[in-house]
Amino acid sequence: MSEQLAGRRDSTSTIESATIQPIPLDQRHGTNRDMFTIWFGTNIMVLSIVTGGLATTLYGQPAWSAALGIIVGNLLGAIFMALHSAQGPRLGVPQMIQTKGQFGSWGALLIVVIVVCMYLGFFVSILVFGGQSLASAVPHFSSKAGIVLLAAASIAATIWGYSLIHAYARIMTYLSGAVLLLAFIWVFVVHPVPHTFFGTGGATLPGFASTVSASAVWQLAYAPYVSDYSRYMPAKTGSRPAFWMSYWGSSIGSILPMFLGAGIGLLLPGMDTIPALTKATAGISLLVVGVFSIGVAATNAMNLYCATLCTITIVQTFLPHVTARSRERTLVAAGLCTIALAVALSSGSGFVATYNGFLTLLLGSLVPWTAVNLVDFYLVRHGDYVVEDFYKRDGGSYGRVNWPAVLCYLVGVAVQIPFMIIGTAYTGPIAKALGNTDVSFIAGLLVVSPLYYFTVRAVARQRAAVTVEEIPALVHGETRA
Repeated sequence: MSEQLAGRRDSTSTIESATIQPIPLDQRHGTNRDMFTIWFGTNIMVLSIVTGGLATTLYGQPAWSAALGIIVGNLLGAIFMALHSAQGPRLGVPQMIQTKGQFGSWGALLIVVIVVCMYLGFFVSILVFGGQSLASAVPHFSSKAGIVLLAAASIAATIWGYSLIHAYARIMTYLSGAVLLLAFIWVFVVHPVPHTFFGTGGATLPGFASTVSASAVWQLAYAPYVSDYSRYMPAKTGSRPAFWMSYWGSSIGSILPMFLGAGIGLLLPGMDTIPALTKATAGISLLVVGVFSIGVAATNAMNLYCATLCTITIVQTFLPHVTARSRERTLVAAGLCTIALAVALSSGSGFVATYNGFLTLLLGSLVPWTAVNLVDFYLVRHGDYVVEDFYKRDGGSYGRVNWPAVLCYLVGVAVQIPFMIIGTAYTGPIAKALGNTDVSFIAGLLVVSPLYYFTVRAVARQRAAVTVEEIPALVHGETRA
């Protein structure tokens, strides 16, 4: 581990040397404020506006119901996101490396592979929406050209790494925040909204629940990589400040642009959110779309960076003696970016509906993992892990496969299926009985959290009993088969 622990303190002017190695205490840096800006600055972008627009354009909610659903979903989902963020300063390792402490070295691969696919999916979605927004605001500029431009900016930040991404987010906190405020004033004050905008009719339970779910999964989607951006924080930072700064940065930074998307959906019904944003901000649309597209590149750099770390984690599981540094991160990031770019350039119409289905599947796969991870970290082990064992091929004290965790995860995925609604392709029987309302993430959390906790306790008691039985035999020099 000496080679893995070696390194230097990186700055925005140097390429980050570390990848998935533990960050030594003498290389930790940053302040609590960094946890706010990294999540506030990168959430104000086109994709969060599109996600907020689902409340009114796809789920058909009036202003008050859309706003309430967005607030409830983000505040609820951000709890779990911020609990993961608080793990970073304690352990100093990426989130998916830490997951080996719950699932074992090979058992964690199930989750890591899903996470790689997930962040590539987000990477593609952001490229598509960002490219479309640039094409809608810049004359004679195609969406494919915008996709390529944003991909290039994203991979550059990924190659530079952690410190540059944090610096990028600090700048976007002020720049995107100011432009978002200007957009609200321009859309809803300079051009007064019609009196029907705040109508109270039309709210439905399925539409409200879907808005809550979409907002919650927006936050939950950060869970598999949120501690990647707090692992350099000094250990003395503590869990509580890291939690609250991440919580408020991500929730407020998401709620505000989602409000804008939902409002534009009511102002210009029948239009896709991106063209509607350009039309609603006519006169300043180039500024608005331009700044939000810069924000897109920052967020996509985070997605690509973490997909890259996860891919390196997969390789390291089978080749534990391979030490990946900046060069390997560059090569892996280039390969993943090429795949995502090919998919984004070939995407057709109806991408919003596809994105909504992607959110549902994403929620179903993330909820059981987050339940297992948080229960294990906070209630079972209380943050006490042997970091060196994360990097051993046999998993060290955590083994190759921790079957209680894996089985609880699979049960959590299965139990959500009857509660799910996946676009027009599938509606679960319980969701149908609830008036086409998707509450799958609630079912997953309520089942997996106690199931894992009591399963782990039962296994621990059984092992303790076996140990006690073996003591007489050991005393008399006997062995057990």
